[in-house]
Amino acid sequence: MSETLVVVAPDPDVLASAVAARLVTRIIDAQATRRSAHVVLTGGRIAAKVLRSVAQLPASGAIDWSRVDLWWGDERFLPAGDPDRNETQARAALLDALPLDPARVHAMPPSDGPDGDDAEAAAARYASELAAAAGPGAQVPHFDVLMLGVGEDGHVASIFPGHPSFDEAGVTAAVLDSPKPPPTRITLTLPTIRTAEEVWLIAAGGDKTDSVGAAVEGTAKLPAAAATGVAKTLWLLDREAAAKLQTA
Repeated sequence: MSETLVVVAPDPDVLASAVAARLVTRIIDAQATRRSAHVVLTGGRIAAKVLRSVAQLPASGAIDWSRVDLWWGDERFLPAGDPDRNETQARAALLDALPLDPARVHAMPPSDGPDGDDAEAAAARYASELAAAAGPGAQVPHFDVLMLGVGEDGHVASIFPGHPSFDEAGVTAAVLDSPKPPPTRITLTLPTIRTAEEVWLIAAGGDKTDSVGAAVEGTAKLPAAAATGVAKTLWLLDREAAAKLQTA
């Protein structure tokens, strides 16, 4: 059973620094074991803060960035380089400054990519890329860390409460009618998320208080409550987001 831990920081800046330090350490440990690491990135304001904090940590120099595979939990199905794409934001915050192997930066296909505006074909293409990086008989690689932002409604990635995306059973899914704009997205599914060794759910701000409280305490059927890691599930929160938790 996955171990669940709740870590509360006083504010978003301290939270971002703490998550960044934890991420650098986790990648270093993974490379010590397997020489490589697979990390799934998320989007949003706090994710950008985390990545900017990684750039400021001297310990990040101990990482062999050429042996890090980066994936995304979901993506807005927009043209390449669009400022609203999670990939674009991650590149601006950190990735473009790192000595990464471009072949190991696995962005989800854009709407002007090889599949054009066919989001379902683009989702299938990403599932194929995951399978190509997986071990024998596996559909996805060994994710050392899979990070997720938590939405005000308890959604994670592009999996929304009460939406068909919640029950998707494949590796990836196209979301064609997202309740949050833009309406068309690509996402990893909950079964794929739950293959990760560690799942980190990150939330900051008073607008996340209700969804975090309901998900952690198990009082509602929310995607955030269903996103668990094989070995460890970490809730990484600031004080406002954790306000309704008994552990806060």
